[in-house]
Parts: sequence; C-alpha cells; structure tokens
Amino acid sequence: MQTSQHALLSPALGTQRTLTSLHFGQSGRGPKAYIQASLHADELPGMLVAHHLRALLETAEAQNALLGEVILVPLANPIGLNQTTMHYQLGRFEVASMENFNRNYPDFFTLLKDQLGEQLGDDAEANKRVIRLAMLQFLQAEQPATELHSMRNTLMRLAHDADLVLDLHCDFEAALHLYVEQPMLDQMMPLAAYLGAQAVLWANGSGGSISFDEALSGPWWRLKAHFADHAPVPLACASTTVELRGQLDVSPELAAQDAQAIFHYLQHQGIVAGTPPAPPEPLCEATPLAGTESLHAPHPGVIAFAAKPGDHVRAGQTLAHVIDPLSNRSTPVVASTDGVIYARHSLRWATANLELCRIAGHTPIRAGNLLSP
Repeated sequence: MQTSQHALLSPALGTQRTLTSLHFGQSGRGPKAYIQASLHADELPGMLVAHHLRALLETAEAQNALLGEVILVPLANPIGLNQTTMHYQLGRFEVASMENFNRNYPDFFTLLKDQLGEQLGDDAEANKRVIRLAMLQFLQAEQPATELHSMRNTLMRLAHDADLVLDLHCDFEAALHLYVEQPMLDQMMPLAAYLGAQAVLWANGSGGSISFDEALSGPWWRLKAHFADHAPVPLACASTTVELRGQLDVSPELAAQDAQAIFHYLQHQGIVAGTPPAPPEPLCEATPLAGTESLHAPHPGVIAFAAKPGDHVRAGQTLAHVIDPLSNRSTPVVASTDGVIYARHSLRWATANLELCRIAGHTPIRAGNLLSP
C-alpha cells in the first residue's frame, strides 16, 4: 500500500488541510476501483467500513491478489469534518459557501462533447483512452479559487479514470440502499445483493447539480448516446452512491459485514483475485428515483413514527402522526404509494413541512430535480 497526501488550497493564513488516499495494487495494470467514504462528513459508517476494507485489501496485496488498482479515500472531506459546532457535525454543507459537498462536480459530457467529435474513431478502447485523457486535461487546467473547489478537483483527479466507483454515504435513519444511473444497473445489482440493499434507486441523471457519482458514470452513457452514429463509446465507469443505513449505524459488526461484501464485489468484478460466493438473491428490485414519495409534516409538532426503514407499506397506510401538544391536534401522515420506506428523519420535532420519510415506489410520480438539497 502506498499513501498519498494531497494539499488543499489554504482558505486562510496559517491553515491548510490535506486529503489522504491509500493506493493498493499497481497503477495502470488491470481494472481500477475508486472507493471513498464520508464525503458528507457527518455520515460516519463509511469511515468504519473503509477501516475494515483497508485490512482486507492489505492482506490481498500481500498475497499478490490485486489484479488491478484500488484507491481508497477513508475520509473524503476534511473540510466538513472540521465544521463542529457545539459537538454537532455540520458535514453536509460547507459553511463558507453553503454548498452541498456532494454537488457541483464537473459536467464532463457538456464540457467535452464538442472537442471529442473529431478525436473519436472506430476503436472503443482507444476512444475510452481519449475521453479519459480529455477529462484529466480539463481537471489539470482548472484553477480552483477556493478550498472546496480544490477538494472537488482532487477527488475527481483520483477517480476520473476508474472503472468502478463506490461513494459511501448514509442517511438520517435508513435501510441500506443505493443510487445508480440506469445504464449501470446490471453492473451494480450484484453489489446490492452482496450488501443486502433494500432499495436500489435509478435515474438517467437526477436533474439537479451534478453529484460525485453522476459526474463519473454520467459522461459515458451520455457520450455513448451522443456519438451512437459516429463512434463506439463504452460504458467505462460504473459508479454508485451507497447509503450505509443511518448515521447511528456505526458498529464493528456492520462495518465488517459491509467491507466483506464490498471485497466480494471487487472479486466478482475481477479487481481482486479469488472466487467470491455467488451474489445472493437480491432483497429488492430496482425502482425509479422518480417513483420516490417524500412525505412532509403538515404542521409543527412531535413526530410519532408508525413505520420504520425497511418496512413495506401500502397506499393509504399511516406512517406517522404529527402531534401539536398545545392544540391537542394529531395529524396522520399517510402514504399515497406502495413501496418500501428506505429513509426517515432522525429528528422527532417537526417544523412546518419538514421531510419525514421517503418511500421507494415503482411508478414515476416526480420530475425535475430528484435529489434533496
């Protein structure tokens, strides 16, 4: 294993943060996997999974079992990790800019499609190299003006040429679930099976500012469609956001279980040698992100949930009551779609219109920006 330190742009005199990446295997030999944890710095399960995965990768490397390269970033957001106020971690948004750490990554398709037209030929593998070089050249030419921009640029440089990208997150309270772009579903469903995911949510782009995983898989299916009559473009990067249950699901047992599942998937993908167990039967079917129902508090009050993450619910079922202790009003919050509750809030006091929980349904009911802020 080799350790690399990447200095971020200093935001103020006398301070500077660094990003650490761990490199296993040999760069340029075989397929490449990139795995990062806690891009939202208040989402800690991924850090513990990375700790257990590191041990598995170190053993595999010592046994010469690395058939490709694995880059592991156990702590992808040193900026957010330092945003602690009264013992509370403000890890989703940068306080300086109010930007979500998992938004505003490069739209490589829009940036590169015009210049690539004359560079692509009849060889899909050669086209893959051309596209990855163009991505790298764009990243090298960027001149970040802020610490946040420099962090995004550093993460993209590490991941832009990966064949497989796993971005480890979690929700407030949740069942394990994945976000995947539809063209990558076939490659990601074995991972969902190994992890025991209870929801897999797909989209062809989420419609908002670009998240980390979409910045890496999105260009390939979009360029493939754009150049369909001109040149073959492979689906060269399969990426996913893995939501490792809830913020409090930080335990050695779960982390070891999830790390082993990811390691088996790396074997399944031919990045690590060895025959993994066959993927078990998946616990869910993939459903459209546009089919997600988000339920909100009808008024302020105490939240009394009547269903938990992982529960399969039916339209018309009461999932919570919001109780106003002053007026003695108790209002039921009712599902309007069938599906599985994959996430709910960790708060038990609702301000007006607070998002309470989400249901993964099979029928599209939304359009536009499908991600939360």
